[in-house]
Amino acid sequence: MIAKKHEIDYRTILAVCDKEHVGKIFEDGPVCFTASTKFYSGEDVTKEQLETMLQEADSINLFGNKCVSIAIEKGFASEKSVKIIAGIKHAQVYRV
Repeated sequence: MIAKKHEIDYRTILAVCDKEHVGKIFEDGPVCFTASTKFYSGEDVTKEQLETMLQEADSINLFGNKCVSIAIEKGFASEKSVKIIAGIKHAQVYRV
C-alpha cells in the first residue's frame, strides 16, 4: 500500500491506495476513476503504519481492496459506505 498525507489549512487528508492501482484509470459504466499518481504516490506503508496514519487524519481517501479492508477492520470505515469501481473497493472517511 502507498499513503500520502496532504496538509491543507491545518487539516490532514490521507490518500491511501493499493500499490498496484496507482497511476491507472478504472471505468465502470458511467463511472471513471483515476488513481492519480499526484494524489496517491507517497510512501510504502505496512498495515501497522497505516493504522497509525488513519488515527491521525482528518479525512481519508482509500482505493483498493486491501487498504479499504484494513480501514473497515480497524473501525475507520463501514462496509455500507464502500463503493465498488471496476471490482475495486473505494471509501472516503470524514471526521467532523
